[in-house]
Formats: sequence, C-alpha cells, structure tokens
Amino acid sequence: MFKLFKKWWKYLGAKFNSDFDKNADPAVQLEQALREAQDQHRRLKEQAANVIAGQKQAELRLNAKMTELEKLNATARQALIMAADADKGGDAAKATQYNTAAEGIANQLIQVERDVEGLKAMVIDSTQAADQAKAAVQQNGRLLQQKLSEKQKLLSQLDQAKMQEQMNSAMAQLQETVGDDVPTLNEVQQKIEARYAKAKAHSELAGVSVESSILEIEHATANVEAQSRLSQLRSELGLESATAAPAVEQPKPAEG
Repeated sequence: MFKLFKKWWKYLGAKFNSDFDKNADPAVQLEQALREAQDQHRRLKEQAANVIAGQKQAELRLNAKMTELEKLNATARQALIMAADADKGGDAAKATQYNTAAEGIANQLIQVERDVEGLKAMVIDSTQAADQAKAAVQQNGRLLQQKLSEKQKLLSQLDQAKMQEQMNSAMAQLQETVGDDVPTLNEVQQKIEARYAKAKAHSELAGVSVESSILEIEHATANVEAQSRLSQLRSELGLESATAAPAVEQPKPAEG
C-alpha cells in the first residue's frame, strides 16, 4: 500500500511539474535561471574564499612555527655553549644544568620540526586547493557572463516566437468557422455575390421589358401610318365607299 501511494505521489508530482512547465512564462523562467546561476556563483566564491582563507592560515601557522624553530635552535646552541664554558671553568653542576636544558630544548626542537614538516605539506595541499578554487571561480564567472550576454538574445527570440504564434493564431481564425451565430468571411462573401447576381438579373429583366414596350409602340405606329396611306389611295381611286375597311383600333400602350 505504501509503495502504491509513493508511486501515485511521484506521478502527481511529475504531472504537476509538466503542467507547470507548459504554462510557465519563459521570460520569468529565464530570469529565475539567471538568478540561480548568480546565486551558485556567489556560493562558489564563498567556498573558494574559505579554501583560500585556510591556505592563508596554514601559511601563517607555518611561518610562526619557522620562527619558533629558529628561536629553539638559537636557544639550544646557547645552552650548549654555556655548558661547555661551565665545564671549562670546572663548574660541573652548571655544566650538567645547561646540558639538561639543552636536551629539553632539543626535544622541543624535534617536535617543532615535525610540526613544520606537517604544516609545509598542509600549505602545499591548501595552495593547490586554493588555485583550483580560483580557477573554478574564474571559469564559472566566464560562464555566468556568457549567460548574461545571451539573455537579451533569448528574450529577443522569445518575442519573435510570441509574434509568430499570434500571427499563426490570427491566420487560423481567418480560415476556421467562427460559430453558428457569426458568419465566416467566406459566407459573407458568398452572400454579397448572390445579392449582386440577383440585382443584375432584375436589371436585365427590366431592360428586356422596356425594349419590348418600345417595339410594340413602334409596331402600332407603323400600322396606323399604313392604314392612313391606304385610305388616301382608296379616296383617290374612288373606292373608299365600297371597300372602306373598318377603322383600325389603335392599340393601347402596354401597361407597366
């Protein structure tokens, strides 16, 4: 049961991180990454400073031991000289006292020499560590400067990506259906073209009607002139009373 809960917990954590990465603002994440890089560089400098400080302390302790070693050497020599002078002067007690003191100093001298050797090794190791720490700080500093110089480039690329995404979204909206209650651009275009075609058709039909009326009027006028001419000829021939044709009723003008 605990293993199953642990798996679910890890799964939920991974899903949350995935969703967070998808919705997070890259500009904010870039700023966070640079701030974290700066914090890491600051921590590295602090660690390097501690290493260098240890190296400096080791050098100070070595120098102090070297000074102590020189004093012990001088004191031991002086004790031996005084023991020799006492022995020459026939003062055996003084000679023994100075020899005993020189022996104690010699024991201290041996211990200090051992300390000096240990401090020398420590100084060598700490110097190497300090050099490595300095090199690490310098290298990390160069990387940090490179990241900072790339910040503006990345932000510019991000702005371009956002503009391209907006353009793609706008183009997609122009090509897709807006909704049932809002016509698309193609639908509006088709509607306008249909109204224009219908208006043209009505205009052409109106033109045909006018032309037909004009032709009918012209035809009626020609018939009247012809009948008048025939009446004139009949009158001249004396045939008007016998063969007079009934008057032709003039056609009424076409309505509308």
